[in-house]
Amino acid sequence: MKRTLALTFALSGLFLAGCGSGEKKDSATPGSSPESGFAAMKMGPKVDVASFQGGYGIDMFQEFGKEFAAKNKVEVKVTGDPRIWLQLQPRFVGGTPPDLTWPGWGMDYWKLVKEKQLMQLDEALDTMASDGKTNWRDTFEPGLLALGQEDGKTWMLPYHFNINGWWANKTVFDKHGLTIPKTYEELLAVSAQLKAKGVAPITFQGQYPYYSIFGFVLPWAISTGGMQALDDMQNLVPGAWKSAGVLKAAEMMAELKAKGYFQNGATGMSHTESQSEFLLGKAAMIPCGTWLYAEMKDVWPKGAEAVFMLPPVLAAGQEPSNVCVGIEPWVIPSKAKNPVGGVNLYKEMTSVDNAVRFIEAKGTLMGIKGANEKAKLPPHLVEPARLFGESKAVWSPMFSIWYPKFKKALEGATSQLMNGEITPAQFADACEAAAEETRNDPKVMKHKYARG
Repeated sequence: MKRTLALTFALSGLFLAGCGSGEKKDSATPGSSPESGFAAMKMGPKVDVASFQGGYGIDMFQEFGKEFAAKNKVEVKVTGDPRIWLQLQPRFVGGTPPDLTWPGWGMDYWKLVKEKQLMQLDEALDTMASDGKTNWRDTFEPGLLALGQEDGKTWMLPYHFNINGWWANKTVFDKHGLTIPKTYEELLAVSAQLKAKGVAPITFQGQYPYYSIFGFVLPWAISTGGMQALDDMQNLVPGAWKSAGVLKAAEMMAELKAKGYFQNGATGMSHTESQSEFLLGKAAMIPCGTWLYAEMKDVWPKGAEAVFMLPPVLAAGQEPSNVCVGIEPWVIPSKAKNPVGGVNLYKEMTSVDNAVRFIEAKGTLMGIKGANEKAKLPPHLVEPARLFGESKAVWSPMFSIWYPKFKKALEGATSQLMNGEITPAQFADACEAAAEETRNDPKVMKHKYARG
C-alpha cells in the first residue's frame, strides 16, 4: 500500500496571512471552509467551467457537463483554450472566476492560494461522492491528493496524472536477445553489449535538462540517500544538494558518459528529436514520462514497441519501487458564483465510471482509486499502472514549481555535467550554491515538503 505524501509549507508572512491565526472569517464567503457550512449550501442554476485545452481536448469535459446538466436540470457551460490561464488571470483579479477550472501549466497555482483565490476543499471532500456511499476524499489516490495540500489543507484536486521514468525500446532488446535492466549494475552490463552491437544505450533530451534531473539525478540520489535525501533537497536543508546521494548520482551520470553509453549528439537534441532517435532504434533507452506515446503517436514507427520502466537504481539502493508523479490539478475559485455546482460536477467527473471513460478515451492514468484497474488500458499504460500500484510511495519534484530560478540553475549545472564541462564534485557544489542562494533570498517564499 502506498504511503501518503503530505505537503506542508513554511509560510512567509505574506503567504496565506491569517490561516490558523484565529482570524474570524465571513461565514457567507464560499471559500471560507469550514465555517461556510459547505454541506448546507445550495447549488445554483448555472455552472461555469473553464479548462486548459491541450492534448486531451475538452470534449470529454463537455460530455460530462451535458450529462450533469440533464441529471440536475441546470445549465453547464464548458469552455477551453490552449492558453486558458491568460483568460483566467483577469477573471480572478476582477472577481468573476469560473465555478470549476483546470487553469493549465501556465498558471501559478500556489500564487492563487497565497492570494486567497482558491476555495479550501476539505469540507467538500468530507461529503459523499457522486455514488452517495463513499466519502469523496476516499475516492482519490492519497499520494496524489496530497500534492494539492499545504499545512493540512487541500486546495487542488488531481485528475489525470503522469509518471516520470524511463522507456526501453523493446524491439531493440528483443532483436539482440537482451534483458531490460532493473538495476544500475545491470544497466552497465547491458549498455556494454548494446554499444558493441552499434546501438546507443541511452539518449536524452539535451535541450531540456529537466528530463535528466528527473530521470537521473533525483532517482539516483534517492537510491543512495533514501527519501530523506529528497526531503532535505526539497526543503533546501544546508548541504543537501552536495550530499553523498547527489554526488553519487552525478558520478553515475559521469560514468555513463565516460563509457560512451550516452548517444552522441544528445546534448543538443530537443525532446522530439531524441525521442524519435529512440523510437527508430538508434538508442535503446530514454528518460521520459508516460506522455511519450501521446506526444509521439503521429510519428511512431510501424512495428516499434516501447515499454515503460523505472530508472535502474543501485542494486543495494533504497526505495526501488517509489515512483515520480506529476499532476495538473483542478480547483474551485473562492469567488465562484456557484461553488457547489463546481464541486458536484467534479464529483461526477471523478466517479470511477467516468474516470474509466476518460482513461479509455484519452489514454492516460487517473488519480481515482480503482479506475486504472477497471479500465481497459492501452498497451503503453499497462506497465506504468502496474508500477504505480506496487509502489510504496509516490514523490514529486515540487522545488521545480516553487523555485523557478533555482530550477534553472540546476538545469545549467546538469547540462554542464552531461557535456563533460564540470566534474561530479563541481556539479554538487554548483547545486548547493544555487540552493544556498535561494535559501538566503528573503524575497523568495519558502516551502516545506514532508512525507506523511
